Amino acid sequence: LYAAPDSCKGRCEEPYSEEDECHCNAECERYRNCCEDYYRRCQPEGFSSSRDAITDEDLLHVSEQLYRADHNKARPTDIAINPQYRASPGETGDQEDRSPQPLYKYVNEELFSKPTYASFIKLLDNYQRVTGREEDVTAEELREQDTFLKEVMKTELMKKLFTFLHKKNRYGSEQEFVADLKEMWFGLYSRGDGEQDSSGFEHVFSGEVKKGKVSGFHNWIRFYLLEKQGIVNYFSHNFDGPWDTYPDVLGLQFSWDGFYKEVGSAFIGCSPEFEFGLYTLCFIARPGRACHLSLGGYSLSIQTYAWTKSTYGSAKKYIATAYVISP
Repeated sequence: LYAAPDSCKGRCEEPYSEEDECHCNAECERYRNCCEDYYRRCQPEGFSSSRDAITDEDLLHVSEQLYRADHNKARPTDIAINPQYRASPGETGDQEDRSPQPLYKYVNEELFSKPTYASFIKLLDNYQRVTGREEDVTAEELREQDTFLKEVMKTELMKKLFTFLHKKNRYGSEQEFVADLKEMWFGLYSRGDGEQDSSGFEHVFSGEVKKGKVSGFHNWIRFYLLEKQGIVNYFSHNFDGPWDTYPDVLGLQFSWDGFYKEVGSAFIGCSPEFEFGLYTLCFIARPGRACHLSLGGYSLSIQTYAWTKSTYGSAKKYIATAYVISP
């Protein structure tokens, strides 16, 4: 019987073959190369037949651990935002500036001298934002990537994430974890016609412009720095999360140098390692699906997608995007 190459129908536990577009054996979750219907067809309990399963309960528990471990987040006195106009679902595509004032009234920039913030900010200017233009990665930029990874791995938050993934048999050592973080986030791939023009980090945190629209760009620090320079113009918001402290979540509309973002969801006031850690967790545990978490007792979901057109070692996939789902 013919089996669809991009489905697990009739292929559960089929031996690995590099010729397959996607895979249906137990290892595929570790390598993030499962077919989209793997969980539905081969693992009714979402991998729970194995002790290495990352269950929905595990995700709720570990996300609360990471939330509590975000010691570098902004304090309530560090940031004052002015969300102004709340757009209805029918207004988010209007490209109308309904908020005359900037989103950020005040940010305590002493935050940015913390090692994870400082090393994160250095990465933001390393990219050509227009897709289709080859990225020229210098030796200094590679060092900046390594510095950022080194600094985030010093934090309790990322150590807790590694401990969790190590227990679930996803990584044998911290060294292996860091090497994989570097590939999945900073490895280059092509969103255009073969140029090495994009990476998960560029798309999610720095932002790109594709076909005249803002693509990605889900980071509050990047937004604040560009708004301060007059390069980003805040238009409105369509969602304001239930948190009364940081990190908060906003779904927002804005223009970046004239390019429009219809809904750019973002954490507000979290540390770089918090976002980096949560997105990594969801990419490893629930690639291509909504990843349901709990932060301070409130529900939150993150969507990630893998880049399917190219892979690295053992057919692992790069991050295509990761963002908070704003209702």
